[in-house]
Amino acid sequence: MQGKQDKGRRQQKILSLIRVKEIGTQTELVRELQKAGFDVNQSSVSRDLVELGLVKSQGIYVVPTSADPSHTLRLRGLRAAGDSLIVLKCDSGFASALTVDIDRAQLPEVIGTIAGDDTIFVAVNGRKHQETAIRALNNLFERKAGEDT
Repeated sequence: MQGKQDKGRRQQKILSLIRVKEIGTQTELVRELQKAGFDVNQSSVSRDLVELGLVKSQGIYVVPTSADPSHTLRLRGLRAAGDSLIVLKCDSGFASALTVDIDRAQLPEVIGTIAGDDTIFVAVNGRKHQETAIRALNNLFERKAGEDT
C-alpha cells in the first residue's frame, strides 16, 4: 500500500511542479522530484507522465486543456487503414492523453496503440475486429464527452 501512496504523492508533485516551473525534459523533472525528497528514476517519471496524460507544448510539459473539456473536441477523426489498423486524428498535443484513455478502456479488439503529436495508431487483429473497435472507440469518446460535461 505504501507504494501506491508514494506514487500518488509523486504524481501530485509532478502536477504542481509543471504548473509553477517550465520543465522541458524528464531529466529536469527527475532532478526537481529528487530535490523535493522523492527517490525516483527516469522510467518511473516517464510512466507517470503517460498516466497523468501530460503533453509537451512549446517544449515544456503541460496539462492538456481545451476551451471545451469534451474529448470529442480533441478527437478530430477516426478511420480504418488497411485491415488491421485504425488511425485517429486529434488536436495537436492530445494524442498521448487520448491513447491513455484507449489503453485504460482495455478494449478486447485492440492489440496495441502508438501516439504521436496529433495522430494515434490503433492495431487490431483483422477486419472483423477493426469494425468492432471503430464502434467501441466512437462509443468511448462519445461517452467520455458526456461524462465531462
